[in-house]
Order: sequence, then structure tokens, then C-alpha cells
Amino acid sequence: MAKTTAQRQAQYRARRQTAGQDGNGERQLSTWVSTGTVLGLARLARRYGVTKRELIEGLIKIEDDRVIATLELDTPEWDEYFGS
Repeated sequence: MAKTTAQRQAQYRARRQTAGQDGNGERQLSTWVSTGTVLGLARLARRYGVTKRELIEGLIKIEDDRVIATLELDTPEWDEYFGS
């Protein structure tokens, strides 16, 4: 029996979440932001010659690494940040 469009899409999403070179896969992010933010994102991506996705991922990684560097392992602050 042929799969429905919804079934094929669900399988595609499941594969993307588990695929990837490091085994972490990908997750979909969907949100509304202001027009100014979208325009700024496009300008920055164009200026640095990267995709909007690469820019967003890079900015988040930089800030996440900065915060992690201020935390001590096995402390309440570490656990709070990582949601453990």
C-alpha cells in the first residue's frame, strides 16, 4: 500500500533527526521574528558570505561556548544550564 504524504513527511523528519556525521542529526526550528531581524540576518549572512542557517548556528555556538566557559562542572549552575 502506498504511503500518504503525511507518512512520507514524518519518515523524512525522523531520518533528519537521527542522521548526521556526528550522530546528532538536526531539529527543525520554526519561530516568528520581526521584519527588522529578518532583514538584519540577511545582511549579516551576505556580508560574511554564509547562509542564514550558518550565521544563526555560529552565533548560538559562540554564545553557548562563552556561557559554558564560565561554569564549573558538577555545580548547581552547570546542572541548571544543562537542565539536569
